Amino acid sequence: MLTGSIVFALTYVLITARRLGWVRLDRPSAAVVGAVACVALGVLAPDAALAAIDLRTLVLLFGMMGMGAFLAVDGFFERAVVALGRRARTRGRLLGMIVWGSGIFSALITNDAVCVLGAPLVVELIRKQSLPPLPYLLALATASNTGSAATLVGNPQNMLCATLGGLEYRDYLLHAAPVTIASLALNHAILHLFFRRELRGALVASEGVRVFDAGSALVLFVIVAAAVAYTIGADLAWTAAGGCALLLVLRRELPPEEIWRRIDGPILLFFAGLFVVVEGFVESGAPAWLFSRFELLPDTDLGSFMRLAGFFLVGSNVVSNVPFILVVREPLETISNPESVWTLLALASTFAGNLTLLGSVANIIVAERSRDVGSFGFWEHLRVGFPLALATTALAAGWVWLAM
Repeated sequence: MLTGSIVFALTYVLITARRLGWVRLDRPSAAVVGAVACVALGVLAPDAALAAIDLRTLVLLFGMMGMGAFLAVDGFFERAVVALGRRARTRGRLLGMIVWGSGIFSALITNDAVCVLGAPLVVELIRKQSLPPLPYLLALATASNTGSAATLVGNPQNMLCATLGGLEYRDYLLHAAPVTIASLALNHAILHLFFRRELRGALVASEGVRVFDAGSALVLFVIVAAAVAYTIGADLAWTAAGGCALLLVLRRELPPEEIWRRIDGPILLFFAGLFVVVEGFVESGAPAWLFSRFELLPDTDLGSFMRLAGFFLVGSNVVSNVPFILVVREPLETISNPESVWTLLALASTFAGNLTLLGSVANIIVAERSRDVGSFGFWEHLRVGFPLALATTALAAGWVWLAM
């Protein structure tokens, strides 16, 4: 138990520190070192370490980055930046457009996909308009997490809750959509409160520009078709990879090497290493030992739902949300009202993604893909994410309790 926990803790420290002068490890390097340490120290057997890597997530990220790369090579993002700046007119209105746009699209095409596609756009907006990067980068990351709670296809943990908890798409949507909309409003308000000074002022006026051409329209059509396909049941990862493959065939005028340059390999390495480190921690028995000391929903009063939501919030950040759901699956099978608890787990584990930088894949994607404009670190994220995660999780607990 001890070795796996130590490796996890040290890896977590290295990742949250971003870069220590005497070590000079970035996030992907720290995750890879942690993964190798798990095998070298016997925490996981080599085959078990490889099996811990969630290839579906990596294929999904690869496919979505690939499709986004076609838009980048086409110059779509540069044109969209000009059009969005012209329409928003003020810094505050631009923040709102990012919050609500990324939140709504996350419910349809997953939060990770929105961040993969949206990060280059926001980064370009920051450059073109000379904007303070932090409020807009955090708007993309946090709102994509918040909005993804609305549907069972909004993020990987919700898909897992649907499978393990037997949740129905329509019933979950009816329960989750109202609280998600209210949470997006909270998301917008908290960001505006924290950055009200930075959000004062108008955007630089620009001339009108034609955003879409034939090439970018084709790419967007394939992205939308992929979203429709996996929303109605197609495999998420291979649909995304299939969309990328289809564009490689249809957009033959674009050199493939330009596409590969736009795919962020270090992000894929980071997640591969992190999967191994988290699996080593889970296999150490430490999470199971902690969770066994928490009684899941002993009563049906509001206080019990609040405590349970808090437990889900903390647990999802200790071992990350997807492994956490796997850990609590067995205890949840013994409760008398499973639908409400699985619904609360889906909501709380999603809102938990906003608590810390490492709480969500989406946060890491935005942080890593915005390095050229300053990005954000653990503490910058925590300043906004902590009150946001607490408020939205409490709101979710109260809403599920009322609907029970």
